[in-house]
Amino acid sequence: MFLRALKAAFPRTLPVLAGYLFLGLGFGVLLSRAGYGAGWALLMSAGIFAGAMQYVAVDLFLAGAGVLECAMMTLAVNARHLFYGLSMAGWYADSGKMKPYLAFSLTDETFALLSLTEAPESVPERWYYLCVSALNHLYWIAGSLLGALLGLLPFDLLGIEFSMPALFVVMLVEQWRRKRARLPVLIGLACALGCLFLLGPERFTVPAMLLVTGVLFLFRPRLDKMEGRAGA
Repeated sequence: MFLRALKAAFPRTLPVLAGYLFLGLGFGVLLSRAGYGAGWALLMSAGIFAGAMQYVAVDLFLAGAGVLECAMMTLAVNARHLFYGLSMAGWYADSGKMKPYLAFSLTDETFALLSLTEAPESVPERWYYLCVSALNHLYWIAGSLLGALLGLLPFDLLGIEFSMPALFVVMLVEQWRRKRARLPVLIGLACALGCLFLLGPERFTVPAMLLVTGVLFLFRPRLDKMEGRAGA
């Protein structure tokens, strides 16, 4: 069963593989140049798996930040997980012993991928969720470890940060092509752009997610009816 789920999940996670290898490599290089070796990169990526927060953590280490400061910064950077994590509670309800790891390994990209794809009929959903999550986790670990090992080599990382936005653009286009009722996408776009314009790029993420969640919750009955009519 695990092998069937792995076979189904692997080709669907290849876009995440490309993004995670490059971004993980960038994190590993920065961590190595800050004086922390490959062991630290492996430990952080395996045990924290926080993406952008791991980049921030490098600066916090160098600044000698305290535990409280690190905790507050982590909450600010990863507060978005509270919103889409709640939406996955129903999906993971029957995952049994896998649930703690599925919750730990849920990232932006894993959430987007699971929302975009479905498990084959011959594969139980919980095994598919596990393989997608574990593969993405391994990709991040591999990229971080590789970057830490190559950290002493002189090369330019300019532009590497665009790999993840590009990945999300591809996923958005695919969602747009597959979904018949596209109003939720337009609502999310309008809320995000409005908050970005009003609050600026450094403060808009959490307010935008709160606004999107509130609007979608308020209009959920109507959106469900629209989705049903579109799928008929």
